[in-house]
This record gives sequence, structure tokens and C-alpha cells, in this order.
Amino acid sequence: MKVQLFKIRLSDEFIYADQNVLDRFLQENNILKYETAFVKDEDSYWSVVLYYEELKLQVNESKPKKYSVQNDTELSSDEIKILDSLKLWRSEKAKDQKLPVYFIATNKELFSIAKYKPAKKEELLEIKGFGKHKIENYGEEIIEILEMV
Repeated sequence: MKVQLFKIRLSDEFIYADQNVLDRFLQENNILKYETAFVKDEDSYWSVVLYYEELKLQVNESKPKKYSVQNDTELSSDEIKILDSLKLWRSEKAKDQKLPVYFIATNKELFSIAKYKPAKKEELLEIKGFGKHKIENYGEEIIEILEMV
């Protein structure tokens, strides 16, 4: 088991870059355990400790292609409603679990869900960034949101 430490700074200058680095790491590794702490000083930030194993691919094996939208992809009015509902759900879930929102789902993942509109939990596997852990913990609620909107 390996350990990696991340500092997610909250200022607009750094937060998106820091989150992108963390997102990339989460997608490339198998997270076994994590710890977070909010550090409040002159530059408040989230400290994230990840215990992980590297994902290993066979020589001839390639990663399965997963659905992911580009940041400049346009959303329809229905997709915007879905995205807004997902963001509200994510904020409430993060608050309840005392986690940063991006630990629940990144903006890009929510954007992809709104565009792809999976009809059942298993289809969430097609969304880049969604694995067994996220689907087990949040899949039912996400599908319920999609059915209601």
C-alpha cells in the first residue's frame, strides 16, 4: 500500500488546478482508504491523505473507454436542470459526510451524468471517474435524481 498527500487550496487561483491533479490521481489509482482534514490558517486548505495501489494493466490490456464530456460541451435546458439537481444533492451529501464535494463527484462527472443520463446503476460504470465504490455509495440516489428531473 502506498500513501500520497494532497493539499487542496481554496483560493480561486489554485482550487481548480489542485482538484484536477487529485481527480487525475483518483482515476489512475485504486484508493484503499482516505483521510481528510480542513486546515484553517492564513491560507485555508483541505489536506487529503490517500492510501492506494497503482492500477496495473497487462501489456496487451487497455483501459476500457468511459464516457466523459468536454468542458465546452453545451447542455440542453433539461440537462442543466439535471446538473443543478446533482450539484445540490452533492453539496448536501458532502456536508452530511463532512467531505469536500469533489470526493462525492467532480463537476466533470456530474456534467457527464447529466449528458449521458444513465438509467440504472450499472450504467454509471460508463461514466469516467465512477467505479464500484462511488456506485455502491451514491448510485441509487443519482439514478433517483435522474428519474425525478
